[in-house]
Amino acid sequence: MEIRSADEAIARMSEGLDWLAEHDSSLFCDGDSIKALERQGSRLECAKARAVCSFDQWKEWGADGALTATAWIDTTCHVPKKEARAQLRRGKALPGLPLAAAAWATGDIGAAQIDVLVKAKRPVTEDALAGAEAYLVQAGIDMKFGSFCGVVAYWEQMADQDGTDEAALARQARRDAYLVPSPDGYVGQMNFDVIGGAIVAKEHKRIAQELFEADWAEAKERLGRDPHVDDLARTPAQRRADAMIEMAVRSASTPAGARRPEPLFSVLIDYPTLFGRVSQLEQGPVVAPGSLLSWLDTALFERIIFGPDKRAECSETSRFFTGVFISPLARTPAGVKMVSGGPATPLVSWS
Repeated sequence: MEIRSADEAIARMSEGLDWLAEHDSSLFCDGDSIKALERQGSRLECAKARAVCSFDQWKEWGADGALTATAWIDTTCHVPKKEARAQLRRGKALPGLPLAAAAWATGDIGAAQIDVLVKAKRPVTEDALAGAEAYLVQAGIDMKFGSFCGVVAYWEQMADQDGTDEAALARQARRDAYLVPSPDGYVGQMNFDVIGGAIVAKEHKRIAQELFEADWAEAKERLGRDPHVDDLARTPAQRRADAMIEMAVRSASTPAGARRPEPLFSVLIDYPTLFGRVSQLEQGPVVAPGSLLSWLDTALFERIIFGPDKRAECSETSRFFTGVFISPLARTPAGVKMVSGGPATPLVSWS
């Protein structure tokens, strides 16, 4: 039956939601149903963003004495202002991102992908984005969200290298960490740039894994069998907190004159040269090359060269770049190790 009005469309949608609410979720917990629900949820988010944008333009909210559309939504619909602003921002951006808007309207991408593209659209990148929109939207359709973010980040570096370097340095300048006493103990927050955060997170994860293995061994000895997660002495949250304490204890216990750990930067050059840009952390986040500058006085370097036969040559680590290009066909000289299939996992990769 043809839908003739918005009220009718919303009523029909409400009937479907009523059915889902009234029936046991076991009736729609299969993979196909989950995909359909996610897709339809994205389509609804798109329609809502478009409606909020028009609501803002027509200024109907002013009849109730509201100063802005987002204030009206906050007061009337009890939606946090932050989310209301995000809905309006997305709706305003859609005319300038026609392919992304079409993909969102069909549920092929969601609000998260739209937010990434909106953030990437700036006056200096606007023309380039118009030409690359189809490629980036297809990446959003085909890839996991994290991989899609990496694609957009690399594209931004090519479209506005100065801007991405400046943004990375600005994020580094905003770094902050605090821990203050409260009636229930200590509370705090940490805010790091990509590289500094990776250093802290990697060590914290390593110690947390040590604590997990210790808890597992203790529970296995106590129970006489392989334990379940619920059998362990600590919860994951408790191990994460204890790992942070252990980091502080080990720092305070470091002997005088001990060698300070140094970050390792691996410079990757593919074959043919710079076939594809590589500038990311071992864990995946893309970093702007300019953000490495503040680490150059303490970091170690290694050079990795990809050959046409899927072999890679990795130099020994050093404080500065040394040596010359080594042909993949040449014998392995002293100071260069051959690895097959790709590079070792560095802290930071950059080319």
